[in-house]
Amino acid sequence: MIDKIVPSAAEALKDVPDGATVMIGGFGTAGMPSHLIDALIAQGARDLTIVNNNAGNGETGLAALLKARRVKKIVCSFPRQTDSQVFDALYRAGDIELELVPQGNLAERIRAAGAGIGGFFTPTGYGTPLAEGKETRVFHGKPMVFETALHADFALIKARVADRWGNLVYRKTARNFGPAMAMAAKCSVVQVDEIVELGGLDPEIIVTPGIFVQRVVRITILPLAVAA
Repeated sequence: MIDKIVPSAAEALKDVPDGATVMIGGFGTAGMPSHLIDALIAQGARDLTIVNNNAGNGETGLAALLKARRVKKIVCSFPRQTDSQVFDALYRAGDIELELVPQGNLAERIRAAGAGIGGFFTPTGYGTPLAEGKETRVFHGKPMVFETALHADFALIKARVADRWGNLVYRKTARNFGPAMAMAAKCSVVQVDEIVELGGLDPEIIVTPGIFVQRVVRITILPLAVAA
């Protein structure tokens, strides 16, 4: 019987090794798998390469992973904003590497990995420092630069609902990079709010098929205590 449900985030991430490449879903905090990130911090893996849209907000979630000095390199398209103080401090001190990738290129590099494509040519970044050292060609009179597919050992993703086969449904814009990252990683770990029985999801609304998911963790949020 196929059952991809694991009892805890700690159990789901216990085998992440030092030096792993980990994709983390989310656009800022929308769709960020914060409980999985906290479990990864507790697990202790170091020298990680993180692939994410940005470089953390405030001091929680991805920023907390950076602050714990578990990340050797980050690949992202938007490393700085008003609350990126953790990344800023590490980068200025030379304690973290940055690979800056335009957002469209980042999404397509992830998608290419999931589709089994080695890379693609794009005009984005041509003639800028981002193209230095990369192959360039001219197509239909337009110069383009070659970008390689972006693979990962693990992907940490947040979805709204799953079944035990790992079929996923997301909540609105929390979907963002999740579907592509699930396809690009060797092991996709998903935190969800709800798990339903097989057949409980209309096939027409399933976004990520379970074939791209290896582990599912239901995260129970306890209600806030109400003062008497």
